[in-house]
Amino acid sequence: MPKWTVLLFLPAFLCTHAAAFAQSAPQVSAASCILMYEDGQTLYEKNVDTRSLIASTTKLMTALVCLERASLDENVTVRPDCCEVEGSSMCLRAGERYTVRELLLGLLLASGNDAALALAEHVSGGVQGFAALMNQKAEALGLSSTHFANPHGLDAPGHYSTARDLARLMLACMDNDVFRALDSTPRAELGGTVFLNHNKLLLSCPGCIGGKTGYTAAAGRCLVSCCERGGMRLVCVTLDDPDDWRDHEALYDWACAVYRLYDPKEELKLEVPLINGGRRTVSVVPERGRALLLPADETVTLEIELPRFVFAPVKKGETAGELRVVIGQRIAAEYPLVYAENAEMAVAF
Repeated sequence: MPKWTVLLFLPAFLCTHAAAFAQSAPQVSAASCILMYEDGQTLYEKNVDTRSLIASTTKLMTALVCLERASLDENVTVRPDCCEVEGSSMCLRAGERYTVRELLLGLLLASGNDAALALAEHVSGGVQGFAALMNQKAEALGLSSTHFANPHGLDAPGHYSTARDLARLMLACMDNDVFRALDSTPRAELGGTVFLNHNKLLLSCPGCIGGKTGYTAAAGRCLVSCCERGGMRLVCVTLDDPDDWRDHEALYDWACAVYRLYDPKEELKLEVPLINGGRRTVSVVPERGRALLLPADETVTLEIELPRFVFAPVKKGETAGELRVVIGQRIAAEYPLVYAENAEMAVAF
């Protein structure tokens, strides 16, 4: 079937405010930093692949592994060694019983190192076995510059990650509905004690839906957060950052001013002439894919490749052509185009 290509030009969403922001991206205090869109596109970066200590941001992986390997209502009896770990704690006492859900809340809200150990022992019998599960999951997620030695994040040889890997980990966590609900809980009463979520951005940053803090003297202040605004899901990671709260808010504000979402499904209305059918045309739509994040002040070219016509019958979902989103000389995204409906042959009388 002969094909033809149509070029469409989308006007830039120009505004003085966006143009000004494009020239003045925030300067952050972090040793390493990344701002990432949910499809993996990097919007801002600084030393993103430098291996670093990550403190309690480790607990993102701890929670994800637990959610995949234990039920929330399972009971856990706290062992004495869990109560002896240093650092932040949810004040567990030996012999007490908690559900996995309660321990996960203590892990994520209060950053309890004791909760991390209790969960690790429950899931795999101890730190070593649980760290192996964490590293298996890291490999499955493609976190090639990450290695875990424990479930809580206290400094240890062979325990490290990067800003880029932590952003990818956070995106995986936020795809888990249970994690997202637990991580965004503002307060919880556990064992008669009320714990407030350490993530201040839940209250101060519009659209923040989750995150995890971390600190050791060697790692400095570490922060991973996730924000949704205007349909955009963004993740920010700062490592060794004395001004992390402010830096995260500034990066989210900047990104939402400079970028816009483009969803070809919503903006394109395509049809192909239909031969020998019960109608004149058949509709075509992009097959799938997340909305594309584009610079607000750049012109976008759409290259649409479709047949000049198609013979009936046509089945919904069959490939019709291809859509390419081009910025300058760069192909920003490619989407298969498929028929949006069935089209039967005309009935002859």
